[in-house]
Amino acid sequence: MTLRRFNKIRACLDKRQPDLTVITDNVHKPHNVSAIMRTCDAVGVHEFHVSMLDDDAFRARSGIAMGSDKWLDLHLYDEVSQPIEQLQQRGFKVVAVHKSPRSSDFREVNFCQPTAVLFGAELYGVSEQAASLADHHVSIPMLGMVESYNVSVAAAIVLLEAQRQRQAEGMYQQRRLAPHDYERTLFRWYRPVEAKFCDEHQIDYPEINEEGEIADPQAFAQLRRGS
Repeated sequence: MTLRRFNKIRACLDKRQPDLTVITDNVHKPHNVSAIMRTCDAVGVHEFHVSMLDDDAFRARSGIAMGSDKWLDLHLYDEVSQPIEQLQQRGFKVVAVHKSPRSSDFREVNFCQPTAVLFGAELYGVSEQAASLADHHVSIPMLGMVESYNVSVAAAIVLLEAQRQRQAEGMYQQRRLAPHDYERTLFRWYRPVEAKFCDEHQIDYPEINEEGEIADPQAFAQLRRGS
């Protein structure tokens, strides 16, 4: 651990967008999920919502588990209605990348409002259930013979448009994470060993100073010895 890395993590968190997120609807190929996650991190997405079949073998094949990507706040669900409804209750508009009679060009969406972008499975796309619950449907114009982009490519195209709009509005120029979420994420990213210990023992994360060091190391050491 170095001060340079600590400052890099803080600079990254300063640009995180708590009101831009992604939902995947049974996207099960590990390389596609990993690619979407990398794009999310690159554009400052903080939360990542994964809906998968209630099937342990399916989940094992997918490579998705809590903590599979340490740079995203990952949430896993059995039914796609769960993340959609939860995010809508938080004021998010759910935008399904889904070709339908009510689809509009993805560039016409205002991604500066709280937005959850929904992507469907590789073969079948967004499920009927998810499509019916989404607030908007969008599509990516195509001029060739193929009917759709690979899901990870589609995610990159749409999320980069969201980034472009938000940069134009100055939304990356100020810290937007809530203080509690910021401090917890900073500790978890920079001090993963101590964070794992605290999580396992249900202990609050200790305060860290401007250099990333634990403010009261003796008290924390005693706490660890006593656990």
